[in-house]
Amino acid sequence: MLRKVLFVDDEPKVLEGLRRMLRPLRGEWELAFAGGGAQALELLDRALFDVVVTDLRMPGMDGAQLLAQVRGRHPRVVRIVLTGQSSREAVLRAGNVAHRQLSKPCDPELLKEVVRRSCALRDLLGSGQLLTLLSRLESVPSMPAMYAEVVKELESAEPSMQRVGEVIARDVGISARILQMVHSAFLGMHFHVGSPAQAATYLGAETTKLLVLAANIFSLFDPEQLRPFLIEGVWAHSQAVGRLAGAVARAEGCSPREVEYAAVAGLLHDTGQVVLAGYLPEEYRRMLTLADERGVPASVAEREVFGTTHAEVGAYLFGLWGLPDPIVEAVAWHHRPGDCPAGGFGALGAVHAADALADDKEGRPLDHDYLGRLGVTERVAAWQGLLDPGAGE
Repeated sequence: MLRKVLFVDDEPKVLEGLRRMLRPLRGEWELAFAGGGAQALELLDRALFDVVVTDLRMPGMDGAQLLAQVRGRHPRVVRIVLTGQSSREAVLRAGNVAHRQLSKPCDPELLKEVVRRSCALRDLLGSGQLLTLLSRLESVPSMPAMYAEVVKELESAEPSMQRVGEVIARDVGISARILQMVHSAFLGMHFHVGSPAQAATYLGAETTKLLVLAANIFSLFDPEQLRPFLIEGVWAHSQAVGRLAGAVARAEGCSPREVEYAAVAGLLHDTGQVVLAGYLPEEYRRMLTLADERGVPASVAEREVFGTTHAEVGAYLFGLWGLPDPIVEAVAWHHRPGDCPAGGFGALGAVHAADALADDKEGRPLDHDYLGRLGVTERVAAWQGLLDPGAGE
């Protein structure tokens, strides 16, 4: 299937260079080119595209502004931004509206791989069974209000981590969860922070907003109303997986950004359980009974009862809310990483390993075929040595 990809840049010579560079991909991609944001939006309104790849620095409407428009008008389109020498504020704004950021000049093979992975993820999250399940919910869970407010601040012309901290501090429960994660060495940190503002300043924009999202989601429902589903147990397990995933990614030489993605994806990987238990409680109780009676993992029973699993449900929401693709990938395929088209270890490999090792009594087996293909099977013992008995406390 041909993928329709739109490239946007205000420099005609750059567009012509892209046209020549990408000519070998004509059998896989249908290419279109726009000389600015306004023209790009006109093309998007007239035809269906799979991907938009835009330069960040453009006069009038820059790349971040364009992708914000695309997100609102065409949410299913994959959004990729190319960044060169740009201000920190511009890059920060772009990070809040783009699925992926790539450096200029971009290697065509890397671009091809990113587009392939992003489109595969969209295909998974557009499956009929998943959409049928979501249509049965009274409403698809909306972006949590505090998360939306934090994102809005970070997308402003002059974002302030102090103001982000003040937003977080208004909710005592969420503030406590975030400080708990920071003090539990969630990202390898080993010092005391006294306030949400201090935590936000140290963590940085991307990690702060994602931790706010996680804390919001686990605060949506009354634990007593979800029983026998134990949201406290999911929260403890998620913290343990997040911390171990970050440690595994760090041990495997992943970049600092990949380590952050692994840690946050580990924290978010079971969010779909919370959504299913909260919105379809009777069916979720039936699923738990089925899993217990047959002695199978919850994900197996979920597919029989719901036609899909909590992994796809969580990934769908995170894709809808615009989280970075590596996090959405890791959530979507954490039980079956071999089905993901991603190459390399990255966040997915780290989360898969951490999910299995942090709580193996729940029947979360390691995919040894997948690990073998990556050549890391012999690293499992080292990862086990990273386990922290106090995780999640």
